[in-house]
Amino acid sequence: MDERIPYQSLIDGDIPPWVMRFIKGVGRAINRYRMIQGGDEVVIAASGGKDSLALALALSLRRKWLPVDYGLKAVMIDWIEHPIPVEYRGRIARYFDDLGIGFTLFDEPQFPESFKGEFNCYLCARNRRRILFEYAERTGAGLIAMGHHLDDLAETTMMNLCFRASFSTMKPVQEFFGGKMHIIRPMIEIHESATRRLAQVYDLPVVKPVCPYDQTNVRARLKPVISELCHIDKLAREHIYNAHDFSGCLLPEKPVPPGSDRR
Repeated sequence: MDERIPYQSLIDGDIPPWVMRFIKGVGRAINRYRMIQGGDEVVIAASGGKDSLALALALSLRRKWLPVDYGLKAVMIDWIEHPIPVEYRGRIARYFDDLGIGFTLFDEPQFPESFKGEFNCYLCARNRRRILFEYAERTGAGLIAMGHHLDDLAETTMMNLCFRASFSTMKPVQEFFGGKMHIIRPMIEIHESATRRLAQVYDLPVVKPVCPYDQTNVRARLKPVISELCHIDKLAREHIYNAHDFSGCLLPEKPVPPGSDRR
């Protein structure tokens, strides 16, 4: 029997302090990098995993007490070759409906003909991003919110440093098409343990899409390395984050209407 707490209790306002800290942590990153402003239209890249579902929860609940409003839509891509269980399609759609977020699910080939038989994590991510960009353009959204967190940033940094001789990583705000569109990562300062706890305590409809490289790719093999670094210094992830210069990762500021306030 599933003894987890219904997520509806959070929507109804029963938010414990640790969940509020998570939501406020998301808000701090949004404000630090000016990710979302009043009137923005945001597309959430929903994988069905714990991270994107937690992000949607934070963006929805946060919107309730802000003096500015922004639009939220969610897009999930279900790969035809590795579909999620049918029952989860309805559960995930209901979750976003309960959050007041429009939801669209696309059935797409994971191995399109353009790959010419090749496949790797980079090509898969590029294919997914293409679908998201096309949807955002059709719907007039300028922002795509990804569920990447601090652990992802640390792992990406180590991947690029150790295997590509480049000190680079994913950015809190990333510009595309000359500023016409931006990818934002509101959970960039959040530990993965926070989203894991949310999924353990509340009945989020988490479904893990099938990935043929899930346990063998470089990122998966780096996770225990990062964990070991944090046994030496518990702030190792934060140190990696702070080693990057993200001072230029700001969206252009919109004029603030008289009497308004950003939080």
